[in-house]
Amino acid sequence: MPASATKSPRIAVLADSDTRWKWGALTARRIAPAAAGRLDGYLLRGRATPTPRQLAETGAAADSLREVTGAEFLRAMTEESYDILVLALVGGGVQAMLHGLRHAWGGGRRPVVVTGYVGVVYEKLADGLLLRHGADLVLANSAEDADRFRAVYEGVGADAGAVTEVALPFLGGAAYAGEREPRTVTFAAQPSVPESRADRTYLLDRLIGHARRYPEREVLLKLRSKPGEHTTHIEELPYQKLVRGRELPANLRLVYGHMGEVLDRTDLLVTVSSTAALESLHRRIPTAVLTDLGVREALGNHHFLGSGCLTSWDRLDAGHRPEPDPGWLDRQGVAAGEGSYATAFDAARARIAALLDRSGVLLPLNPYYTAETAPGYLPGLLARHHLGPDGAPLPGAPATRAEPGPVRQIVRRAARGAYRHGVQRVAPVIRRMGEL
Repeated sequence: MPASATKSPRIAVLADSDTRWKWGALTARRIAPAAAGRLDGYLLRGRATPTPRQLAETGAAADSLREVTGAEFLRAMTEESYDILVLALVGGGVQAMLHGLRHAWGGGRRPVVVTGYVGVVYEKLADGLLLRHGADLVLANSAEDADRFRAVYEGVGADAGAVTEVALPFLGGAAYAGEREPRTVTFAAQPSVPESRADRTYLLDRLIGHARRYPEREVLLKLRSKPGEHTTHIEELPYQKLVRGRELPANLRLVYGHMGEVLDRTDLLVTVSSTAALESLHRRIPTAVLTDLGVREALGNHHFLGSGCLTSWDRLDAGHRPEPDPGWLDRQGVAAGEGSYATAFDAARARIAALLDRSGVLLPLNPYYTAETAPGYLPGLLARHHLGPDGAPLPGAPATRAEPGPVRQIVRRAARGAYRHGVQRVAPVIRRMGEL
């Protein structure tokens, strides 16, 4: 039975990748209306299930953490009692779990269900939002996002009351105190932006060129994952592969680790459109969003229009340092030093507290997509998650309760390795052949 808002709430987080786990777990701690009690983590089994190394790098801890199928998770939600549930999944996964949970819980007591986005929302705005509709709270990471989210829901006649403005939960760290010696330039790489080999090679060449132009600087290529690992987006051409056989300048290094720790030593953050730019701006670190490959929706750098951060490698090589626009920063929820971030989660905490005060007597989950509103879309989406049109698990849905034995673990790792090999090596070859 859900606890009252004055007690330590028990929280569950379901995530499908390392970045979503980080967002979900950190968000859960920030939105709890009282000191959070136990936090149980569930990792949805799939292509991007994080490795122990990736989980450790997020810095987001839980009291328990286990890998589950969708059916296992739905069963756990009927057997365990939680006050808050955070769904940190891709849009289709959120929609499937909303329908699955609606079926599993029926009209009985249930936790407050929360969902949202990991970072910058630069594509599939309507699609992703409607797939998240039905949660009690749909978190928006800024005032601008909150306005956009409400406009989408209202535009289709859906209830927009769940949209709640917060901020990215992982902003923080010491404010930038000025350039250090040696000056450090960090390029924040992204798994899927840009996509082509030519574009990624171009960015690598420019980074190498900057390192050679300024041998007194430390130049870092910040990577998200190691070869064989997957994150939120598929990376077909990792930079580790592109640097093979190349002679790198002595002052250029490839680094991993927690983004906050890398920013601790950064004097200029360069990226195409990474959420790392918002982390950097929050700390007042000079931040450059590249226009070299154009300002395009496909790249996501259009999100930074009006920010004052858009620039090119030519200008950076010549010594330019972008100056961010204060109004843009405020609209994006990254106005560090003005006290706004400390209160960014107050509205969410208050809403959750009010829902918990209803002693768990909440209405059934009510997604916008139903058999009536999307009869040609929803059944197929649910089927991909082994759920029937009513949200019930389909016969034969993976639902093994026992921990896999050593042989099964080996087979599973081999299968994942084969999949990632196919994505990173075979698929690009097939695509090139198709272009001949």
